[in-house]
Amino acid sequence: MNVAFFIKPKQDTAYLYSDFSIRQALEKMKNCGYTAIPVISREGKYVGTVSEGDFLWLILKEGASLEDVSLIKELEHIPVTKIIKSEKYKAVNFSENIEKLFNMALEQNFVPVVDDLGSFSGIVTRKSILSYLMNTM
Repeated sequence: MNVAFFIKPKQDTAYLYSDFSIRQALEKMKNCGYTAIPVISREGKYVGTVSEGDFLWLILKEGASLEDVSLIKELEHIPVTKIIKSEKYKAVNFSENIEKLFNMALEQNFVPVVDDLGSFSGIVTRKSILSYLMNTM
């Protein structure tokens, strides 16, 4: 068994492009209902993941409320890459061993999957791992 067994492919996964503004990213996350979402370049490379907390910390740092019209306008000019935390949401390659994948899923609610060239291929959700484990018990 390998990582591919668990993957939710890119075409079935919500993601943001790295050139999206913070405002665009917030809107997409709101529409999807996710608490974290992968960010990829227009060339398809995995850049990182942003979470609701990343947005919250940015807003708190700016010292304004969401009702503040000037903040909303400012968020249109800040790229989403500005808030990506590189230490969070590490990606795995298809060749990664299952034990590492499972350990990563303990720390993050999904694990991004990339190919040998670093292109985003999809995600492995914690839910898919837990479902598999429940069905094998």
